Amino acid sequence: MPRTHAQPALPMEIPPTDVWLRERAARLHGHVLVAGVDEAGRGPLAGPVVAAAVLLPLGVEIPGINDSKLLPPDKREELALAIRRVAVGIGVGEAGHEEIDRVNIAVAGRLSMLRAVEALELQPDYLLIDGFPVPECSLPQEALVKGDRRSCSIMAAGIIAKTTRDAHMKQMAEVYPGYGFEVHFGYSTPAHAEALTRLGPCAIHRRSFSPVAVAQAILSGEAIEPEPVGWFGGRDTTIE
Repeated sequence: MPRTHAQPALPMEIPPTDVWLRERAARLHGHVLVAGVDEAGRGPLAGPVVAAAVLLPLGVEIPGINDSKLLPPDKREELALAIRRVAVGIGVGEAGHEEIDRVNIAVAGRLSMLRAVEALELQPDYLLIDGFPVPECSLPQEALVKGDRRSCSIMAAGIIAKTTRDAHMKQMAEVYPGYGFEVHFGYSTPAHAEALTRLGPCAIHRRSFSPVAVAQAILSGEAIEPEPVGWFGGRDTTIE
């Protein structure tokens, strides 16, 4: 007689990423205060690059947390409040448009991360950083490719950085009306291209970024106007 019972089939789905794996690994190596670090605003044509450093209790539940770029704005704001309620510490740093033009966006992004770490009241003894290391910081650190999808601490930092920068750009929209900063937050969109062509760069535009330099040249009669979509791409919004 054949057996009437059988082992249940093994699940074929790939298990979800353990978003506390790197934090626990750091603990096993003796690091107690592990901060996630991420930035927002490398790509925009205007405004600062903003970074956050976040210390979370190990394993704390934050339902819905994810890479900030994968979240709708309302959910990001909701999660930012949840993160602030449970975080042991939050530090925010930035590098403004003038500094970006002076040192380049890569260096400015790292400096904003360094400042975010330095802004923490409780200093960490280990950093988990999204993407690339920050050599300007002397603390032990680990740079994770796609860290904002692999580490809960980095996810939290990315959400705080993004929501902080978005709030700042909404304020800048009131200071510099007509550019649509409250909609695209300074990123490259057709609407931003049209405003740059019509109004020229404002005080917070990054002059070292080629679309801004082209718009300035057009306004001063130094260049022939290109098609805006050709130098801005075709999406009306971006959440990066």
